[in-house]
Amino acid sequence: MAKVSIGLRGWRFEESEVFTEDGDWRPFEGMPDETSERLVRLRTLVSKPCDCCFLVYGEEETERCRESAIVYGEPYSEVVLCEEHEADFLYWFREAGGDAYVGEDELQDEFHEWFAAGERAPDGYGGVEHVDTDPETLPEPPNPNEGDEDRYRVDLREAMDPAGDDDEGLDEEDLADLDLSADYPSS
Repeated sequence: MAKVSIGLRGWRFEESEVFTEDGDWRPFEGMPDETSERLVRLRTLVSKPCDCCFLVYGEEETERCRESAIVYGEPYSEVVLCEEHEADFLYWFREAGGDAYVGEDELQDEFHEWFAAGERAPDGYGGVEHVDTDPETLPEPPNPNEGDEDRYRVDLREAMDPAGDDDEGLDEEDLADLDLSADYPSS
């Protein structure tokens, strides 16, 4: 299978990690952690305005910001861009030293500082040739909160007695009397 972008271009996913052979979404618990983390983050990013437009117009004029189309960087330190500002990011990354921040949390801050200082790609600087193949046929993504109820559930008997020898573990009465509230010291 091929690599695909979902929602925004830039982050590419191994198709076989995201979709079944029938073209349906895989459950999040069946995906590698990095893949599911990026997909969950994309839910927020698709409605976020372009970072560059936001830096130009500010919070008071977000309606003037263009819709995001591209994402680069790592989750929670990513740069989200409209098509017009992608060339600025690519120029910064390729020509102005931005590649030094690959995989680093500083990527977003360093690009924002460069852009806010008035730096831009020269007129006519080439971007990336993107190929869209029928984006309307994607199935509805799974809800990351459905089906994961047991993922973070802890069995107290198992946690207190991992070897499984009940002689030393908690019994039903101990579990009923267990106080999980916390009292924190006050200053």
